[in-house]
Order: sequence, then C-alpha cells, then structure tokens
Amino acid sequence: QVQLVESGGGSVYTGGSLRLSCAASGYTFSRYRMGWFRQAPGKEREGVAAIGSDDSTSYADSVKGRFTISKDNANKILYLQMNSLKPEDAAMYYCAADLNSPWWARGPTFARDLYDYWGQGTQVTVSS
Repeated sequence: QVQLVESGGGSVYTGGSLRLSCAASGYTFSRYRMGWFRQAPGKEREGVAAIGSDDSTSYADSVKGRFTISKDNANKILYLQMNSLKPEDAAMYYCAADLNSPWWARGPTFARDLYDYWGQGTQVTVSS
C-alpha cells in the first residue's frame, strides 16, 4: 500500500536550516505530483511547495527564495530544503501525493483536496 513517511524535523534558531525528507513507497514515485504542506496550531493547513510529475515546481510566496523542493526518483524520496528559517515557519510539516489526477493534469498544485495520500508529519520549531 501507499506510504509516505516524513523525517528531518527539529528545533532551530532563526536563520537556521533544515532538510525534510519524505520516503515514499507503494507506487511509481516519478509519475505523480507531490507537495509539502504545513499546519501551525490554530491555523489551516497550507501549501508550502509542490512539484509536478515533470519536476516543475511552485512555492508559496512566504517561502520563495528560502525553500527548495526536490525529488530523488531513484530512491523515492521527496525533499524540502528550508533555509533562513523564521519563527513563522514553525509548524507540523506534511508531505502529500496525488495519485488520481490524469497525466495531463499533474503540474504542481496547492489544492489540498487533490492530494489523496498524506504522511504523518514532522515537527519544525524555530526559536528567535
């Protein structure tokens, strides 16, 4: 079955960096789009970065220039490199996969309803 397992979260100071990983299994990793989302206490889950099946990418305005999403298709791992972290980046981070959209509609997206598989999350804390 499909599984997504995040890792790499932790506690850093403002300006620090973290790299999140999402190990995928149970499907042909390279064929589908994926995304990173985050949810802070009391807030809605929001899209942070997304990558299409063609490796095109999209970023939330709040993280552009600081975060980078990438894929290792051979090892089935999705990454999120986070630099220059700010206290407002603190949240639970989730990776997600969309395995249902047709091949012609697999560009990066932040539409949560289109993602049908989610990981359990990894916590990121940023202290000032």
